[in-house]
Amino acid sequence: MMYSLQTDHGKRIPLHDEAAFAAMRRVGRVAADTLDMIAPHVKPGISTAELDALCEAYMRQVGSIPATIGYNGYQHASCISVNHVVTHGIPSHTKYLREGDIVNIDVTPLLDGWHGDTSRTFQVGAVSILAERLVKKTYEAMFAGINAVRPGATLGDVGAAIEAVVRAHGFSSVRDFCGHGIGQIFHDAPQVLHYGRAGAGVVLEPGMIFTIEPMLNAGGHHVKVLRDEWTTVTKDHSLSAQFEHTVAVTDVGVEIFTLSAAERTRLTPASGAQVRASLNAMPEHRTA
Repeated sequence: MMYSLQTDHGKRIPLHDEAAFAAMRRVGRVAADTLDMIAPHVKPGISTAELDALCEAYMRQVGSIPATIGYNGYQHASCISVNHVVTHGIPSHTKYLREGDIVNIDVTPLLDGWHGDTSRTFQVGAVSILAERLVKKTYEAMFAGINAVRPGATLGDVGAAIEAVVRAHGFSSVRDFCGHGIGQIFHDAPQVLHYGRAGAGVVLEPGMIFTIEPMLNAGGHHVKVLRDEWTTVTKDHSLSAQFEHTVAVTDVGVEIFTLSAAERTRLTPASGAQVRASLNAMPEHRTA
């Protein structure tokens, strides 16, 4: 393994080779396909535990295992966060989806020693105008950050691009959680903030792999962790949405490992065109 001469919070930043990229493409596809599989099941009346079981069964069926099971004591194959739950929602047999909910499903399969991390926020039937706008702008904010990824850019550029979308639409970006390096290690360097100052922070180099996963709140950015030590909610009980892709810095720009089937169909092969076309390629996230 090669490492950058830069460090982030005292940790070395891995620089991955083509063999690693190939492994990440495989596991990234499994992650994306898991969410494609679960999409039609996200409907009123289903419990979050049932959704989790379906995700686990699919990941195992294709030869991967859910990396979250056993991670720091967590016992589920996914995190499922409904409405004002920001992140790390624990699947439950007593939590049923209702018409008008928004729900984020976050999965990380582990395949041949490599992690693929992705999440999407789904709309359950007809949702409020605010909820629909929040979901759309969260997706837009994620791709604004992805669009900033290229050799010589900085992580501050990524955060600033995301924050510009957030502020333009009157939302707030959660500051207590961030994206992260990923590969053979689930959570690695660098940390990827979803706000920041252009030109600041780690300079991006080919071979860096990390997640971009902004969490946008309809109200303030403050959150709190509940007694279960996982579930994180907005302090003001406002709605929250999140999208996440695992990406890599290439010699010329960015590669996205976790594109959905819809994104793979509608986006052009060139990395720059991929990102600019992204809003026309949002995966279908409205469910019956």
